[in-house]
Amino acid sequence: MATKPSPRSDRQAKIDAVRKDTGGGANRIVVGAVVAVIAIIAVVGGVVVAERNKQDRVGTSTAVPAGAAGMGQGFVANADVPLQPGAPTLDVYEDFQCPSCAQFERVMGSTVADLAKQGRIKLVYHLKTFLDANLGTTHSLEMGNAAMCAADAGKFQAFHDSVYANMPAQEGAGWSTAQVKGFAEGAGITGGALDTWQQCVDDKKYTAYVESTEESSGKAGINSTPTVELAGRKLDFDAVPNPAALTAAVEAATK
Repeated sequence: MATKPSPRSDRQAKIDAVRKDTGGGANRIVVGAVVAVIAIIAVVGGVVVAERNKQDRVGTSTAVPAGAAGMGQGFVANADVPLQPGAPTLDVYEDFQCPSCAQFERVMGSTVADLAKQGRIKLVYHLKTFLDANLGTTHSLEMGNAAMCAADAGKFQAFHDSVYANMPAQEGAGWSTAQVKGFAEGAGITGGALDTWQQCVDDKKYTAYVESTEESSGKAGINSTPTVELAGRKLDFDAVPNPAALTAAVEAATK
């Protein structure tokens, strides 16, 4: 026959049960807290590593070239040229590793440069670097910085043109340090100006600016190169396939 437990034993059983539950709950809370702390450490560590990698790639300079209004803004290549009345803006979005950009420069480059020198267009370059991510390199970013350093010496256009005239046969192969310096010398940067250019390159003076132009143009929906806009409208290269057609388009856009 089963017997009814005494009041004392019943109370003791309840106390023991509460202690067991409380102890288990406390253990779960402690374990959860430890897991949470480990997760926070992992996130913070990841952020620190990412920031360090970014600094290694981009540097810490926030300098903006004189031809740009600010971070994310395009570089005006002919800012020192008086514009003709009603001259339209020609925005050119290029990545220095882009073979199609090199083809555009071979066909249209000299005409674009001449129109800019004559003040018939306001020529604005937006340097893109997305091919670095695609190809696993940093060549686009580094060459963009070198080009902006050449701009400090007043030689952006000549440097830019030299780079595209010497595209590597293999996409992603990039250029050697000696080649890049040769582009600067070929653009007319010599003597003390060459030393200043080299220091600018070594200091990664404009890499943050170049990265900012990639980010801002990407947010604007421009994710392919070359992209060219005349007076705010994207050029259709089928409709504007040659220098004569480009010149005619500029004349039509002049107000």
